[in-house]
Amino acid sequence: MIKIYENCPVTEIFDRSEQKTDICDIVSDIIKNVRANGDSALFDYCEKFDKAHLSSLEVSDAEKKEALSETGEDFLSVLREAAENIRKFHINQKRSGFVCGEGGAVLGQKVIPLKRVGLYVPGGTASYPSTVLMNAIPAKIAGVDEIVITTPPSAEGKINPAVLAAAEIAGVSKIYKVGGAQAIAALCYGTETIKKVDKIVGPGNAFVAEAKKQVYPTCDIDMIAGPSEIMIIADSTCNPRFVAADMLSQAEHDKMATAVLATNSKELAEAVARELEVQIPQLERAEIARVSIDTNGKIIVVNSIEEAIDTANEIAPEHLEVCVDNPFEYLNGIRNAGSVFLGKYCPEALGDYFAGTNHTLPTSGTARFSSPLSVDDFVKKYSFTYYSKEALEKVNKKIDMFARKEGLTAHAKSATIRFEA
Repeated sequence: MIKIYENCPVTEIFDRSEQKTDICDIVSDIIKNVRANGDSALFDYCEKFDKAHLSSLEVSDAEKKEALSETGEDFLSVLREAAENIRKFHINQKRSGFVCGEGGAVLGQKVIPLKRVGLYVPGGTASYPSTVLMNAIPAKIAGVDEIVITTPPSAEGKINPAVLAAAEIAGVSKIYKVGGAQAIAALCYGTETIKKVDKIVGPGNAFVAEAKKQVYPTCDIDMIAGPSEIMIIADSTCNPRFVAADMLSQAEHDKMATAVLATNSKELAEAVARELEVQIPQLERAEIARVSIDTNGKIIVVNSIEEAIDTANEIAPEHLEVCVDNPFEYLNGIRNAGSVFLGKYCPEALGDYFAGTNHTLPTSGTARFSSPLSVDDFVKKYSFTYYSKEALEKVNKKIDMFARKEGLTAHAKSATIRFEA
């Protein structure tokens, strides 16, 4: 059963210390094998881990067409509408460069889309067409030339039709039947079939996360995603059934997921704790949610909503719901959160699938210094400078002085030599 805490410092009840694992060497060996043996290693790993005997790594056009027919028009319509919402939100993030300067000096910045991006889509206990939309659409808006997907196949060598349908809607170029650390290695270093990419994005298990760590900075990555998190701030007017359901929406992800409630009402805290016990047995993923709630679930009783906001800023959760009647009063006080959901009728699942904001978010407290996935993640920038002879002549002695203060006389000379007799 979930624990209720009163008058306890956050540091005493919220431990994010990294769990040590023994997978570093395993992942390193997988990466070395893929680099050395390319496609052959990928086929071997598909048989070993996915029990799939493949004749080709790439999803064929026929398979894509079949997936669209299997998905069903009703869900395709939902996918298209969700994709449009995501586009409408993210198009506002696109920006161009700038030019400034005066007196013979021209300075500026160019914004350039990445050429090729790899998107990892998890398989296993669930399928994630939402991950496809959330990662591929911002890349498309940024102007990325080629977006490819790697995702583990079923034992029959199939990819979930909904994932393929989402890829088609989002404009993905190619899809490969490869999962795990071996997929990350293939995307980073390339094989006979899979060309190397500039950046890898998308969530995955501990092996995928470790592989992303190991291939950086040979290849850029979006972030190292930890287990899912949700924090809910609620007052006495909230329906405990709604709060419990929202906590479980993240607890069902995996056993390491964290669900936290901060409330100024002891009665609500106790009602939510009881409601969790009612709802957990009703879930299809009850076993996972049970472990998540019992191990990592927390209810924190505070003195005020303002104190709950302070607590959220300390925890820096991936998802933060502010379930009060006047949520915008508190928005400016929120500093550290991946994505914020305001009001009593804005469940986190709205952001996961449909509203349009991105669901690839900083976890493990990294919302203190990082941001949701965006169009900015798929571009790079460079600056440029032009000075006329007259413009440089005005400042060359200042450059000389600055360089000599740092003891770099060759730097100084490169400016002054242009004006020596």
